[in-house]
Amino acid sequence: MPLSLDIEDRDALCDYLWRTGRVPADVAPQMHVLAGGVSNRTVLVRAPGICWVLKQALAQLRVAVEWHSDPRRIEREAVGLQVLAALTPHGTVPELVFVDAAHHLLAMQAVAEPHRNWKQLLLAGQLDASLVAQWATLLGQIHVASHAQAAQLAVTLDDRRFFESLRLEPYYGYAATQVPAAADALGALIAETRQVRLALVHGDYSPKNVLIHAGRVVLLDHEVIHWGDPAFDVGFALTHLLGKANHLAPQRAAFAAAAQHAWACYAAAVALRFGAALEVRVVRHLAACLLARVDGRSPLEYLAPDARARQRRAALRLFARPPSSVAAAIDCVIEELEHD
Repeated sequence: MPLSLDIEDRDALCDYLWRTGRVPADVAPQMHVLAGGVSNRTVLVRAPGICWVLKQALAQLRVAVEWHSDPRRIEREAVGLQVLAALTPHGTVPELVFVDAAHHLLAMQAVAEPHRNWKQLLLAGQLDASLVAQWATLLGQIHVASHAQAAQLAVTLDDRRFFESLRLEPYYGYAATQVPAAADALGALIAETRQVRLALVHGDYSPKNVLIHAGRVVLLDHEVIHWGDPAFDVGFALTHLLGKANHLAPQRAAFAAAAQHAWACYAAAVALRFGAALEVRVVRHLAACLLARVDGRSPLEYLAPDARARQRRAALRLFARPPSSVAAAIDCVIEELEHD
């Protein structure tokens, strides 16, 4: 068994990099712990010819409630980096450098400076319609391109353990225990999601996992990538725009328009490739994700109690009277958010 390693411990990480020959023994690398994630330790490492981000998966996530996940998911993230690199334009995902399964870590090339985290830009009210379109279109292109390679990718990405432990249970399953009125709908959605297998599902398609560099989106964090229902990604992604519409009342109309624009761009990219039933499932996943981000194990940290109540009310309305279209669902959510 390998010695335990905490990559946030500078001395321990230096020793590891020297001992494994990844950094010459006569070079003292510069290190900076990166904040923001709940499921990994993340450290930026610089040395001559090296600018890497190291990620190490945690078994116990850094959240207020108990939440465990197998740290071997780092190996799934490495697969995700390689698969996405083949499906997307160069530079859309960082280049994988190495994987160390024994220590549950990987290294990837750091995204070139200057770059900004898109979530932070959005929370600051910097909403760029061109980035929304790029982000949503890219998701549709990933779904379509992967669907065309189903024979290979359905096998490569068949393992759903990490999606179960990081999404279905802590988001939908846990929310069902907290909001009994939604329990039946969430239980049915969990069962359906386990059955639908159509495309690569990123599973964490969120602005927090997007860096903006030179006007382009760069995707991060692929540890729950799997072969499944693309509707999950869409509902999850739209939830982040609508959550910010909830949080930033003066810009609510702008974020509502961004959500509508994102759906339109995604729908144009997939061009009904997955049938009309996809839109019906997106509405259900939107309702479930809206609820999960206030009553699941990982609530949106920027929502105040009154905002959480509004979002819960909007989600329950979608469950009780699901609209026939995503556009109508977005309108329903905004209407509910306006009722304080």
